[in-house]
Amino acid sequence: MIAVRDTGGIPRRRLREAVAVLSTCGLLLTAACATVVPPRPAPEAGRAADPAAGVPPELRRYYEQHLDWAACQDVPGFQCATVTVPLDYARPEAGDITLTAARVRATGGAGARVGSLQINPGGPGESAVDYLVAAVGTFSPAMRTAYDLVAVDPRGVQYSTPVDCGTDTPATPMGFGLRISGDAAGITDSYEAFQELATACEKHAGELLPHVGTPDAARDMDVVRALLGDERLHYLGYSYGTYLGATYADLFPSRVGRMVLDGVVDPAIDGYRENLDSTAGYQLAWESFAADCVARPDCPVGHSVAEAGRVLDSLREKLDAGPLRQGKDITVTGEDFITAVITALRDASWEELRTMLRQVLAGDTTELQQVAGADENGSGNAADALLAVDCLSATLGARFSYAEAQAALPAFLRASPQFGASLATFLVLCTHWPVPPTQSPRPIAAPGAAPILVVGTTRDPATPYPWAQSLARQLDSGRLLTYDGDGHTAYHRGSPCIDDAVDLYLTHGELPEPGTVCG
Repeated sequence: MIAVRDTGGIPRRRLREAVAVLSTCGLLLTAACATVVPPRPAPEAGRAADPAAGVPPELRRYYEQHLDWAACQDVPGFQCATVTVPLDYARPEAGDITLTAARVRATGGAGARVGSLQINPGGPGESAVDYLVAAVGTFSPAMRTAYDLVAVDPRGVQYSTPVDCGTDTPATPMGFGLRISGDAAGITDSYEAFQELATACEKHAGELLPHVGTPDAARDMDVVRALLGDERLHYLGYSYGTYLGATYADLFPSRVGRMVLDGVVDPAIDGYRENLDSTAGYQLAWESFAADCVARPDCPVGHSVAEAGRVLDSLREKLDAGPLRQGKDITVTGEDFITAVITALRDASWEELRTMLRQVLAGDTTELQQVAGADENGSGNAADALLAVDCLSATLGARFSYAEAQAALPAFLRASPQFGASLATFLVLCTHWPVPPTQSPRPIAAPGAAPILVVGTTRDPATPYPWAQSLARQLDSGRLLTYDGDGHTAYHRGSPCIDDAVDLYLTHGELPEPGTVCG
């Protein structure tokens, strides 16, 4: 999985221009065109619900620990705490690891408060704590009134017990130092690079590697739910966070509260399909950008979508042959260029992308450095954690042999003439990983779970819209909300219709009508 939900509410490429709200009942969500989810039965009078009900005896000590919340260092308004969880849930006697949690308390009183909302921004490997600190200002007053907003860095990530492979691998998942080529050369370099990373990770983090998979992280979320005093988990997950949320619903369907999954990973597909689908998604995103660009008089890449593709290819080839040098310390290669284009497409940063293309054609990399540099501001161990988590899932991490990856390259080039060669390199991401996958591709139904709101964007390049449609069908209680737009994820991305629909469900339990599409 190579898609990351970046921090909302900070200047770098987030919260793009607002889109007009459509005015029909089916498209503009109002109280008059919503489905109300009946509340769960309250506990018996005089008895508080036990958040740890049904927990095995050997795990109760984790569910009953006391959290010492204290002011977070240098982050006004936030409280931080450390949570102890077992390294191995099947063998809790094998030792413990720690998770770092942060929260900002609800502004409403007891009558207005729904509970705690656990938030995961995706990755995997991105710090949920860093995300929440930066994004808290994007949440509406109604959300701030209803919920304590809570972020927990998953096991293996940043402030929790981290996977540290002892390398200087860049934080950005696309920055592994891979060559981009129209032939098998890129796969050859990737095969060797990922082999070196796997060896380093086994050497430096071998004991932790088998225990950072998504099911373990989902079990950690349940421990945190109980420690927060919530009978059921209220959850907002983006990108990889949707896979984590769906896994939680699969493990603990009766403990699901109000859950929103935005930018969906389809748990039923394998690593080959996951990579091929997102490759086609980036091609769709490029063609959507190009169609908008060529309709403008100042478009830097020509007058047709086909011409725009040729200009992009020629720029990449030119930079592969002779990288641009800006000053004494900055060299921009074809790989850097394509990485920046992919980043801009993921974020629907079309104005920045037009500027970047115009500058690169003139030999200037100022905007490119800003786009690519912003994408490197992730968690310090994001790349190590991404590898470790992805490679324990047969959906997220492909394990193709060198020959299989070479044979698959033509299919990737057909799916995306512009990006197929680059993204095909991730077929060998986990080929040499020392731990076998622990999670196989399969549909998730979560029978008995409360309604789960699934949000999909029609031209999302990283998690294509059909994945959201698929998960909504798989879930017994899934409800699909569609954003007809561009970019990765929809909530807090500029559509009042989406934001209102998600907020209404999380704060009042009211689902959008089936078939709701927002602009």
